Amino acid sequence: MVAHFGAVQAQDYLGALWAIGTRMASATEADVEEAVALRRIVRCWPMRGTLHFVAAEDLRWMVALLGARVLKRHRTRLERDFELDARTLRRARTVVERALEGGHALTRPELYAALEQAHISTANSRGLHILFALAHELVLCFGTRRGKQPTFVLLDEWLPVAPPKPREEALAELAQRYFTSHAPATVEDFMWWSGLTKKEAAEAIALAGPIVERTITRAATRVHLLPPFDEYTVAYKNRSAVLDPVHTKRVNAGGGMINAIVVIDGLVAGNWKRVLTGQSVEVTVSPFRALTARETKALEHEASRYAAFLGRSVARVL
Repeated sequence: MVAHFGAVQAQDYLGALWAIGTRMASATEADVEEAVALRRIVRCWPMRGTLHFVAAEDLRWMVALLGARVLKRHRTRLERDFELDARTLRRARTVVERALEGGHALTRPELYAALEQAHISTANSRGLHILFALAHELVLCFGTRRGKQPTFVLLDEWLPVAPPKPREEALAELAQRYFTSHAPATVEDFMWWSGLTKKEAAEAIALAGPIVERTITRAATRVHLLPPFDEYTVAYKNRSAVLDPVHTKRVNAGGGMINAIVVIDGLVAGNWKRVLTGQSVEVTVSPFRALTARETKALEHEASRYAAFLGRSVARVL
């Protein structure tokens, strides 16, 4: 599923697990995390400087194609705002590589402690920008969670080293993945999702050749509870085909946050939040309009499916 999409946005970690699970015939949250542990999917910053899950075999070529430009664009800010020049980043890289080598998986505070011990300050978001830069240099990626804390690992130890993908092949593959999984979409949507320039996007589409879209058979009333930052909205520059502009601020109020959404028959029809209690999950829905009895029943069924994904036995819808 992740390979089919090319990349699945994953700033909200738990939401990203559901973004994957909801698109599978049968999966639990534990199944998706097992795929991380088995190194089949990986969380990193492959494009736009934004966290995504990608298939393990896709990480290197995607970062090489799309991540390098992000780091290049951030170089001036890294030096100006965080005093992270090339020499300092080389020192930080050495410290991080020594801390992680041998299969160690360390949390962010543990890596920050190693950097501080080497007299490299991590205060005021400097540590996060160091890890961001090293990920774009293909030094590290995320490993599994330790409790609720994400860990970082050395990329070369976590995944097999793979030969680089030629630029034209990578461009064609990227366009093929995006339009196969996200169509109907425009060139502008593809540029937004990938970070490519208009010229590069046109080249990628030309290199991809004919793209075969999937045929989807829609049920009479289909309801989805989609997580924050889901590909259904965030992967497009123009979302008016699925979201009435009058409700835009209820989905994206600004500040970079894309809220969890209720989708009914393809259209965004509300927001939702969850509360976990014991073996139950309570889903609070804020619809944009009155729901029919059939839609309410379908919503309750979807909430039960979400509860099963979380390994919980009871779902309540408010």
